[in-house]
Amino acid sequence: MDAGPRPVHSDDVLSDEAGSRSRPLAAPVEAALRALGGVLLGEVESLADRLTLQILRCEPSYVELDLLDELRDACRANLQRGVEVLADRVPEGVDPGDSTRATGRRRARQGVPLEAVLRAYRLGGRLLWESLLQTSRLRFDGAYDLALLDAASYVWHTNDGSSEALVDAYRQEEQRVRSRDLSRRHAVLDALLAGRGRDPVFARDAAGVLGLPDTGPLLVVVGCLDGAGADPLQEPERTLAGHSVVSSWVLRDRELVGLVALGVRPHGVIVEMLRPCVTGRVGMSPPVDGPARVDAGYRMAQTAVRTVTGRGLAVLDERLPEALLADSPELGERLTRTSLGGLLDLPEADRSTLLDTLDALLSCGGSPTQAARALFCHRNTVIYRMRRIESVTGRSVADPRDRLLLTLGVMAVHARRSS
Repeated sequence: MDAGPRPVHSDDVLSDEAGSRSRPLAAPVEAALRALGGVLLGEVESLADRLTLQILRCEPSYVELDLLDELRDACRANLQRGVEVLADRVPEGVDPGDSTRATGRRRARQGVPLEAVLRAYRLGGRLLWESLLQTSRLRFDGAYDLALLDAASYVWHTNDGSSEALVDAYRQEEQRVRSRDLSRRHAVLDALLAGRGRDPVFARDAAGVLGLPDTGPLLVVVGCLDGAGADPLQEPERTLAGHSVVSSWVLRDRELVGLVALGVRPHGVIVEMLRPCVTGRVGMSPPVDGPARVDAGYRMAQTAVRTVTGRGLAVLDERLPEALLADSPELGERLTRTSLGGLLDLPEADRSTLLDTLDALLSCGGSPTQAARALFCHRNTVIYRMRRIESVTGRSVADPRDRLLLTLGVMAVHARRSS
């Protein structure tokens, strides 16, 4: 609440939710609350002014969200209801807790943090309690002070219950708003992935829904959920926000899709920011030209993630050969057979040894000496194996075109082993 204690119904305070005013209070306590509450009903306007000023001093969010006038109206309405409850003068047919729940729902929709709402509520509760004491002493010469001591447990117990009602209403509305916003974000992202970003009006509106700039380069990130549904990235949006990078993330089907506003940064900077977040298979597109090209970026990020085995982040531009193979499994199969030929038909032990040797030779630019160091064996052994490779494949490590085919063939074999 933004003002005063407004008792909620519970079996040990009010008899039922329908609004019965039978309260298990001693006669002096009942008389004190009725009398003091009756006086405060005539002072609601001044109390609302005081409470509004107290809240504004403590909670800048109301100013930031431009809620000054609305805040004062809410304080007045809530104080009115709170005093009516204390004085047992709630109008017939009115639910005493309706203003509490309405405040919780409204604040959730307005985006006021729950902590700020509760602090404002506590200020209202304290103001009403202090006003009860002050009224007893100034208007009734302290005649109700003792009764108020007996009433304290009831007043604060009901105030706590009302706070719980406020929190429940806030969270329910917050969940509803989030669900609505999430559905809208899903719909907008799906439309971008289908190519609707080429419509300038839709692209601008989509950027607003997703909280992204409507111009400038974007990176598209795709992470695959594992069989148990675990996230492939841990808190990527929060991590990037810590570096003042704007991003938007949506969970869809079996993947997490992120759009990252690159700004003037090199995309490698974003890669390094995200690497510590990676817990699964993640692919990243090269920069694309704003919302209009998100669909192309999405396809490239999906291709990049298909090159990942185990856990890791693949940037498409750094894995283009692997991406070509991953994007065309039929071509990869044909390439493997054509480039490696009879090597694939050798017994397992020979095949594995020669493939490892070929991999080392290719990594070392075809140099037997450097490959021998990498394999921890004699140079003559590598030369012998190289001759066998060239014999069974019909290709020469020294020939540039053959070397390219052999490289792609080895990549395809490694990808098949890891899949």
